[in-house]
Amino acid sequence: MTSKSPPTVNPSSFLLPATTIAIAIAIFVVDTIASLEIAVSPFYAAVVLLAVRFLDGRNVLLVAIGCVVLSLLSFWLTQEDEPSAIALANLVVGILVIALTTYLALQNQSAQIALREKAGLLDLTHDTMFVRDMNDVVTFWNRAAEELYGWTEAEAVGKVSHELVQTIFPAPLEKITENLSRAGRWEGDLIHTSRNGTQVTVASRWSLLKDERGRSMAILETNNDITERKLSEERLQQAQAELAHFNRATTLGELAASIAHEINQPLAATVTNGDACLRLLDRDRLDKRELREILQRMIGDSKRASEIINRLRALYKKTNPQMAPLDINGVITEVLSLMRHDLMSKGVSLRLEMARSPLSILGDRIQLQQVLMNLALNGMDAVASAEDGPRELLIRSKQNGGNDVIIAVQDSGIGIDPNNEEKLFNPFFTTKPHGTGMGLSICRSIIELHGGRIWATRNAKCGATFQFSLPLYQQTSS
Repeated sequence: MTSKSPPTVNPSSFLLPATTIAIAIAIFVVDTIASLEIAVSPFYAAVVLLAVRFLDGRNVLLVAIGCVVLSLLSFWLTQEDEPSAIALANLVVGILVIALTTYLALQNQSAQIALREKAGLLDLTHDTMFVRDMNDVVTFWNRAAEELYGWTEAEAVGKVSHELVQTIFPAPLEKITENLSRAGRWEGDLIHTSRNGTQVTVASRWSLLKDERGRSMAILETNNDITERKLSEERLQQAQAELAHFNRATTLGELAASIAHEINQPLAATVTNGDACLRLLDRDRLDKRELREILQRMIGDSKRASEIINRLRALYKKTNPQMAPLDINGVITEVLSLMRHDLMSKGVSLRLEMARSPLSILGDRIQLQQVLMNLALNGMDAVASAEDGPRELLIRSKQNGGNDVIIAVQDSGIGIDPNNEEKLFNPFFTTKPHGTGMGLSICRSIIELHGGRIWATRNAKCGATFQFSLPLYQQTSS
């Protein structure tokens, strides 16, 4: 058996070869001179085992042949008469031991060379790779891992990997390990800390290595540095949030008249009830029951005005998405309460076809209100642009056959130009003279962030329908 390349040794060291030769000579002398009842030639196996440390496969094989020749020579020199059966048996045992040891040594050498070649290939890859045993102790650490984390292979091997790089997991380690044992692989994003204290985010892939009996032996972990990509995604989300906030402010400006009317109603009612209280107090006989009813109406109107103002402040305030279970029908009702006067001023009649039972979704209330407000305003503008025909806006909510909630805003306006149908949701595309072209683009970003999709279709007779779907939220019992 031959191998491609000899093991790595220090050329300046002659101690091991000299020791090997000395042992071989000693065994030959003892086997030839000493009259022992035991076989001495099997000790040549030690010579083969030492030779495999500094010779390649072919030379190890030559050493083994040399040991067999020495055994035969020693046997020939020590036998004057007819050789005994014991002497022949010892000779045969010695040769068999030498042959078996040589075979196993060459097999082991070949496996080690193959491992070194594979390790060399792993060092060539740009991916960070290391192997750890089932106790998470590092047994292999490639060059890319040295560059990313700052520890050399000699420093990392023997250390517990998660303690060395201070791993932050997306889920409990016990659960990740359970999934790895069941599926044989695991993927996810991890946060590691390098030697200089810098945190890096990596896309990590774990593969479970098993022996021929199916027993877990080690874990191969491959990591790609995605720190810059994560930072870019965060900056993009921040830019989208800034743009969405600007769009909300612009939309609220367009709804100024409607908002003023909504706030003016409870304020006017409060003033009217206050005047009634003053008149009641001027009477000679005070009716406490009537006074209490008037005061209760004043409190109710004040709360209604306060709710409208709080809703407007929430819409205008720049906040991060707050995902929570919501009834989408309630979100629709809240938006329409701010747009009632705008519908009346434009002469648009509103029709609602909402599901009778609550439709629960997981989402951010403010962002979904923004989507509905944009779609409703676009629908009203489309109806106002139509010269004749019905002036109607229909808002519909329903659960489809699957696990999705569908919300539709249908208008009877001018419809969609077929040439513009594919560009409706593109940034900066608009058909309005003074539009920013960001409303529908932001709507798409918000809906996709919620795991849904948004689309538009032309109606059969007139107008268009804008629809979006959201996953139905089904709370699981713990």
